[in-house]
Amino acid sequence: MENKNNWSLYEVFIRSKQGLSHRHVGSLRAPDDEIALQNARDVYTRRNEGISIWVVKSELITSSQPEEKPEFFEPSLDKVYRHPTFYQIPDGIEHI
Repeated sequence: MENKNNWSLYEVFIRSKQGLSHRHVGSLRAPDDEIALQNARDVYTRRNEGISIWVVKSELITSSQPEEKPEFFEPSLDKVYRHPTFYQIPDGIEHI
């Protein structure tokens, strides 16, 4: 077991009984994955509201940043091949 000063930071995601997807609920520190999962259960599902828990080391999560929005999302507007403009819609077809 590692020194507690070197415990990894984990992000915790819970799927509720009413939900279809996991939702980020917080973070915690733990010496390994198994203890992180147990601690997440104890801390974030005390009222029996969850049916599934994910714990992920924060260092393993890669994400875009708000300031990167132009590079990530605006170029998609230039991808005309995603729009149905390169073929003729047959007569009699109202909705595609």
